[in-house]
Amino acid sequence: MEARGIGDMFDFHRFPKDAVFLLLLLVYFPVGVCLMLIRISIGLHVFLVSCALPESFVRRFIVRIMCSVLGMHVRQRNPRSRDRSTKLYMCNHVTEFDHNIINLLTACNTPQLEGSTGFVCWARGFMEIRSASGQEAIGETLQRYCLTEGTPPLLLFPEEDTTNGRTGLLKFSSWPFSLTDSIQPVALRVTRPLIALNIPDSSWLMELLWTFFVPCTVYHVSWLPPVSRQEGESMQEFANKVQELLAGELGLVSTKITKADKAEYVKRKRHAVPQTSASVRPSSIGLGFMVQSLGTDEHRIAKMAQQVKDVLPHVPLNVITKELAKTNCVDAAITNLLENKEETQMEATGTSTFGPSRSRFYPSGPAATPQPAAKSFGKSPADRHLSLQDRKDALYNFARRRYIEKHGLDQEDSS
Repeated sequence: MEARGIGDMFDFHRFPKDAVFLLLLLVYFPVGVCLMLIRISIGLHVFLVSCALPESFVRRFIVRIMCSVLGMHVRQRNPRSRDRSTKLYMCNHVTEFDHNIINLLTACNTPQLEGSTGFVCWARGFMEIRSASGQEAIGETLQRYCLTEGTPPLLLFPEEDTTNGRTGLLKFSSWPFSLTDSIQPVALRVTRPLIALNIPDSSWLMELLWTFFVPCTVYHVSWLPPVSRQEGESMQEFANKVQELLAGELGLVSTKITKADKAEYVKRKRHAVPQTSASVRPSSIGLGFMVQSLGTDEHRIAKMAQQVKDVLPHVPLNVITKELAKTNCVDAAITNLLENKEETQMEATGTSTFGPSRSRFYPSGPAATPQPAAKSFGKSPADRHLSLQDRKDALYNFARRRYIEKHGLDQEDSS
C-alpha cells in the first residue's frame, strides 16, 4: 500500500474527471456562487455569535444549527461512549475544520502547532501555545495542561496532516501519546458532492470558500471507547494500536506513510516534468527494428519506405518517411523526391539555400542515373521548361524501370 497507493490518499484535482459530474458542476456553478456569497454573510454572524456567547451547551447548539445553514452538517455515533474524564482525544485528520466540528459536539481545545498565531489563530478556534519552541517544549506544556484540573480535553491529530479520508491513515506520530496514559479515539468521516474535500497547498481560507460553495459537507463523528496504554508498551506501539482501531472503524488501511512522506510526494508531484518518449529517428536505426516497434500504419509506411530506399538509395530514410506520410504512395513519393532533389538535399544536410551545395548524399561526381540534357539552351521560357520536363520524365522512367526489375514486376502490372 505504501509503495503503490500513496497517490490515492490525496486529491490533487479539485474538480471531478467524470464528464457527467463535470456537467452537473457546470450547471450548479451559478447557484454555488450565489450560495457562497450568502453564506459568507451568514458566516460573519456565526463568528460574532460564537464570540459573544460563553462556552456552554446552548452556545454549541446554536452554532451547530447556524453551521448547518453554512452547509456543514454534523452527525455523531455512540455519543454515550464519550468519557467525560478523558483529557485527550485522538482523531484522524481530513479537513481544515475538523477541530471546529468536534468542538460543536463537546468542549475541547486544539493547540496550534504550526502556522499563523495571534488573531487568526484565535478566530479559527485554535489554542495558542505561548513561549513554547520545539517538540519537547510543546509536549511538556501540553502535558501540564492535561494535568490541570478543570480544563477542557485536548483534541489532537496524530497524523499531523490531512488525507482525502477514502484510502488510508497516515502513520500516527508517537509524541501525542506521551501526554497521558489514556486517550479516547474519535473516528471522522467526511463526505461532499461534486468537488474534493481538500487539495495540497490550498489555504484554509480557500477551503472555507469551497465549503460555502458546495450544497453541503457532512461530517460523521464516531466515538470509540477509551484506550489505555498497557504496562511495558512503548509510545509508538500505543500509537500503532490506536491507528489500527481507527482504521478498522473507518474501513481504511493503516499505513506507514508519514507527514514528511506526503510533503516529499507533493513536492515531486508539483515539480514533475512529463517524460516524453524519445523521438524515433529512422535514419539512425535499422529499418528492421523500426518495423517491429511501430504500429500498423507505421509498419506499412516502413515497408513502403524500404521500397523507395531500394530505388533511391542516396535519399535519407527520414526524408522518405516524411514524403510517404504526405503521399501514401510509392510512385508519388519517388516522383516528388526526384522533382524536389535540391530541397531534399538541403533537408538531409540541414543547410540553407545560401549554404554549400555539396552533400554527402548527393556527390558532385558523375551520378549513376542518366542525366539527359537539352542539346541547346532554349531561347524562350516555354522551350526551357520543355527541356526540364524532358529531364524529369527521363529520371522518372529510369527509376520506374529499376523498381520493376528489382521486384520482378511486369510492365503492365506496374502501370
